[in-house]
Amino acid sequence: MEDCIFCKIVKGDIPSIKVYENERVLAFEDISPISTGHTLIIPKTHAENLFEMTEEDLKAVILASKKVAGAIRTALSPEGIAVLQLNGRGVNQVVMHYHMHLVPRTAGDSDLPITGWEIKPGDMDAIKITGEKIAAAI
Repeated sequence: MEDCIFCKIVKGDIPSIKVYENERVLAFEDISPISTGHTLIIPKTHAENLFEMTEEDLKAVILASKKVAGAIRTALSPEGIAVLQLNGRGVNQVVMHYHMHLVPRTAGDSDLPITGWEIKPGDMDAIKITGEKIAAAI
């Protein structure tokens, strides 16, 4: 897609700090990092979100994420790595090209809102109904 910033990065029209690349994916440092080592993994073929991804590209992104996360662990020794992926403007996806975030976390880092929710029991009847609806849609 010609106006997509990530497609331009894949083509080399926009510079990036590449950390990994293969025939299907590219991993590079986020230029607005949440933390040191915040890395993005994208498919080289444009897909706006999870719903548009091919299974082959999705597998490639997941496998690259594992490889890059291991390298982040070796290089930076974080206490953990948040793996985040957002689909749609309603969840604050800003660049409309599928991308996986690897966000290293260390002691003293502030909570990421998505990782800091209050754990409280849900309504099991409502959860069952929702689960049944999703299972039926599959």
